[in-house]
Amino acid sequence: METATAAEPDTDATRLAESLALTRACTALWVATLSLMTAFMQTPAPAHRSLIARKIAKNLGMLCEQSCFTAECRMIFSNLSQRWTAKAEQLAQADRPRGGLGFLQPALARQR
Repeated sequence: METATAAEPDTDATRLAESLALTRACTALWVATLSLMTAFMQTPAPAHRSLIARKIAKNLGMLCEQSCFTAECRMIFSNLSQRWTAKAEQLAQADRPRGGLGFLQPALARQR
């Protein structure tokens, strides 16, 4: 029995260390996501904004699955992930070329 009780503190210490590492990783991911949100607001190109929004949505989706946050916080991350996914899809739709000639259409219209 001595070996079982001796192993418990190591297990508790390991769990604590893993929990701390997870918390630090989640905090770093949240800070990186906030930085991406700032980049999104400062980027005028729709194609870049779409890619950034998609990455933000993925990060928020990952954060909502982490046990180091409260249930309420995870629900907020989930809702934000859905919003950013919708924004990314909206931007991707707006960025698609229409008519097949893309940037040549204005030049062709002037020639007529």
